Amino acid sequence: MKRAPQLQPLSRQHHLGLHIGRHAKECADNPQEITAHWQALSSYIHDMQAHFSIEDNLITKALLPHQATQPKVASVLNTMKEQHRLLNNMKTEIQTTQTCEETIITVGQVKQLGNLLYDHLRFEERELFPIVEEYLTQHELDAIYAASPDDIKHLDEKR
Repeated sequence: MKRAPQLQPLSRQHHLGLHIGRHAKECADNPQEITAHWQALSSYIHDMQAHFSIEDNLITKALLPHQATQPKVASVLNTMKEQHRLLNNMKTEIQTTQTCEETIITVGQVKQLGNLLYDHLRFEERELFPIVEEYLTQHELDAIYAASPDDIKHLDEKR
């Protein structure tokens, strides 16, 4: 899928998350797999804080003026808000489990988080980003690129 150059770094981050989420959805019910998948999911979500901040601040704020007149923009923003709420709830659960050594993570929790992450990233690639490309200005897209972490930008992008 062709993506606006300014969104490509965020899409690259999605690639890893889709891989982690898809494998977590297939987690076997054994302690070693549960631990490995939970750690991968936890680490990925922790590393995505700048990414979520870009979505919550730059993308949402840039789309808000279109929300009242464009139902598809309103729908995408509502879906993203709900998915971010669910992911934040799971992030809180992750932080709680990391501080409580006695807490046992279940295969159900791993699969739930894997599904939630996978579905969210697919939503962003298939629904959110096309809306962003349609409604945001060149300046707004450039601001998203500038805010993206340097370690996910390619040096040859020259933006």
